[in-house]
Amino acid sequence: MTSPAVSSNGAGNRTRVFLIPFIIVTMLFFLWAFVHNLEPILIPHLKKACRLTDLESALIDSAVYIGYFLMAIPAGLFMKRYGYKKGILLGLALYASGALIFLPAADFRVYGFFLGALFILASGCAFLETAANPYVTILGPPEGATTRLNFAQSFNGLGAFLAPVLGREFILSGIEHSESELQAMSPDQLEAYLQMEADAVKMPYLVIALAVIAVGVLVLFTWMPEVPQETKAQKSSIAKALRRKHLAWGVVAQFFYVGAQVCVTSFVIRFARFTSDIPEKEAALWLSGALFGFMIGRFAGTYFTRFIPANRLLAIYALICIGLLAIAITAKSELAMWAIAAVPFFESIMFPTIFALAIKDLKEDTEIGSSLIVMAIAGGAVFPLFMGLISDNINIQVAYIVPLICFVVIWYFGWRGYRVDPATHRN
Repeated sequence: MTSPAVSSNGAGNRTRVFLIPFIIVTMLFFLWAFVHNLEPILIPHLKKACRLTDLESALIDSAVYIGYFLMAIPAGLFMKRYGYKKGILLGLALYASGALIFLPAADFRVYGFFLGALFILASGCAFLETAANPYVTILGPPEGATTRLNFAQSFNGLGAFLAPVLGREFILSGIEHSESELQAMSPDQLEAYLQMEADAVKMPYLVIALAVIAVGVLVLFTWMPEVPQETKAQKSSIAKALRRKHLAWGVVAQFFYVGAQVCVTSFVIRFARFTSDIPEKEAALWLSGALFGFMIGRFAGTYFTRFIPANRLLAIYALICIGLLAIAITAKSELAMWAIAAVPFFESIMFPTIFALAIKDLKEDTEIGSSLIVMAIAGGAVFPLFMGLISDNINIQVAYIVPLICFVVIWYFGWRGYRVDPATHRN
């Protein structure tokens, strides 16, 4: 039985019809944020377990965001044909499968196996994000789309905050041997230590997989409205969608934003050790605090966008991030850490705001536009590699020039690139 489409009857009826789907979709925001914000824990952890360089450890981010890049368009096409609910179910199935593959990956302790698991998991997240972001903007009055998306993304912030807290407790061992200490170990001692570190990911990812399966069962047995195409006669395509300049700029801005966000958080633990000699478990607390700010920023952003135009708030926040990163690159000791820790608060509104501004008034191009923006998440695969390369050749502090440059592009989108061009908006 297919879900009936939602009509545009009275506001009260629409609110009642949309409430349960909105709650369920909001849960998805938590799920993908939680697993993504375990990546800053995984990077130093697998760096130890698999004995990696900074550049090699950055491939964790690359595996994840290449999954987004490759699956975003197929996800959009899938949902255009089969609907949002089936797209969400497929996304949850891929997510759970990727998490379960962590168990044999830890047993074999082969880095490529971990990367494959992350790729599959991220492919599922690509389906979830491609569905959830536009779905939330549609579940209510158009004028409230940005506020609604920021509210849903607030629970994304909650997942982001909890992930490093739990990762610190259940993944990081707190045992940090120098290279000389590792070389002094016997082969059996070294093997036992590395396997212990690898095994630490097994139980957390098993629990994650079971939780995702439970959400999938909930989605399966819950009625979720499908949103009809405005007109079947109109065709959408990537080329047609990208003729809308605000969408094209939105894709570029999202590419640089996700690159900046991933860069800022992925190397925090390494940055803390370099600038302030903070051990990994304490650094994970700094990361949790920063992501708590991210969560609070989401709720604050939902409030601020009632009074400040979303594009203007985006531009202001981008300028603040540029200033904070300039301090982080040049300051010594904990001042640099405080600057880095403040950045996520101001990042908090960027993804949903760019998304909502970029898909504004796309009509029949909404699914393709959404897919292109999710595809732009591939920025998270590219920019961390530059950071890792700079870190290996200079140091991790200087490497934070990479996200600083990214925020300049985001500022431009908030200042001018967001504008809908009437000449390219005609169907």
